[in-house]
Amino acid sequence: MKTISIFNRVGSFAENKDTARDIRVKEIAPALNGGEEVILDFDKVEAATQSFIHALISDVIRKFGSDALDRMSFKSCSPVVKKIIGIVVDYMQEGLGPE
Repeated sequence: MKTISIFNRVGSFAENKDTARDIRVKEIAPALNGGEEVILDFDKVEAATQSFIHALISDVIRKFGSDALDRMSFKSCSPVVKKIIGIVVDYMQEGLGPE
């Protein structure tokens, strides 16, 4: 199991899409490719942009389908962050279609 602290990389406001992409490419995708579960820890992150969350998780959801959502969890999310994650996940699931 791999735990990734978002605050350590972006501070209390997650907005940098390039940082999100780096986390996805260098940490999330390799862990999922290796069969690991991933915990994205948002402790101390007060807010995030939709574009940050999209850059962070949309490509792995597209690549791994619903299996990515089964193996990723979101920890210590503020209400704002939780809502944005929900919006991005719902949007991506619409694109997955029936399994």
